[in-house]
Amino acid sequence: MSVAILGCVGVPAQYGGFETLAENLVYYHRDHVQDVNLAVYCSSVAYYEKVEKFETASLRYIPLNANGKPAMFYDMWSLIDAAFRGTNVVILLGHGGSFVIPILKLVTKTKFITNIDGIEWRREKWSGLARAIIRRSEACAVRHSHVLIADNDAIRDYIAKEFDEGCEVIPYGGDHALSAEPDSAAVATLPESYALALCRIEPENNVAMILEAFATLDAPLVFVGNWDKSEYGRNLKARYANHSNITIHDPVYEPRGLRAIRDRASMYIHGHSAGGTNPALVEMMHFAIPILAHGCSFNRFSTEEKARYFTCAAELVEQFSSLSREEGTQLGAEMGEIARRRYTWDQIGKAYFKLLGD
Repeated sequence: MSVAILGCVGVPAQYGGFETLAENLVYYHRDHVQDVNLAVYCSSVAYYEKVEKFETASLRYIPLNANGKPAMFYDMWSLIDAAFRGTNVVILLGHGGSFVIPILKLVTKTKFITNIDGIEWRREKWSGLARAIIRRSEACAVRHSHVLIADNDAIRDYIAKEFDEGCEVIPYGGDHALSAEPDSAAVATLPESYALALCRIEPENNVAMILEAFATLDAPLVFVGNWDKSEYGRNLKARYANHSNITIHDPVYEPRGLRAIRDRASMYIHGHSAGGTNPALVEMMHFAIPILAHGCSFNRFSTEEKARYFTCAAELVEQFSSLSREEGTQLGAEMGEIARRRYTWDQIGKAYFKLLGD
């Protein structure tokens, strides 16, 4: 059997949830699957060195950027190439290229498995035209994929309500976050203990809400993100950088540095309110510390309603201030238990590869 993974930047993962998923599916293939020839499609724009193999996967390069405006064409090109190579099963991460699936089903025998990702069209950043295209792409993937994957129960419920279709629920693993040895140099200038927030600096991640809350508290907050990428981030950085208890930290992609920053955190503040199961959330759950999360349905499903939740700055202040040491210890233990039970890459890999023969 031949299988291709596409829709991500590629492997080895440099950043991003889909890239990390693809990389860990390769590791599962290496360790557990002998009768499948695996290929991963990569953006040649993103990799200076274009190696032919990564672990047990062959790599195929498409000369387009996997993100931004070319992303849909990158996915379509990958789908067409994989199908006409006679690939038995394609795992499409995201639905950007799904417009070609109905045609490919008519002329090839390829089985299409699509991870629908989040409810992308609801994101604030999209214009009206972009939102309409994304909604059509989503509908095409739902209607024409042989198997549909949702990463969160809330996405499954949305698909059932919107399209009257069923899907498999397979989240992300997070245990890889514990695999790197911590680099103490990464925390040399940070407080000995702090609340940690870690995300892309975008409005839908409620960055301003979190900063507003901690500006009224004495507790230290370390907020890691790509502050300089947008005017939104630069304005927030300028506004809150002088607060003595708030550390505005540049993004950290190096695993050892990221591990050290997470290790020192005594609490995690999760502001994401769009998408489905967020990789950063399930990764932090493995650190078994208390989590205060935005109260959207995605986060409630991911944490099994056992975290503490907020929807505004005042609620975040209240949840933070009212959490006792004993309650925090218990909450952290519950987060760790859920993570070990639901969010390990061995479980995720097994679930994905089981779909190949179903």
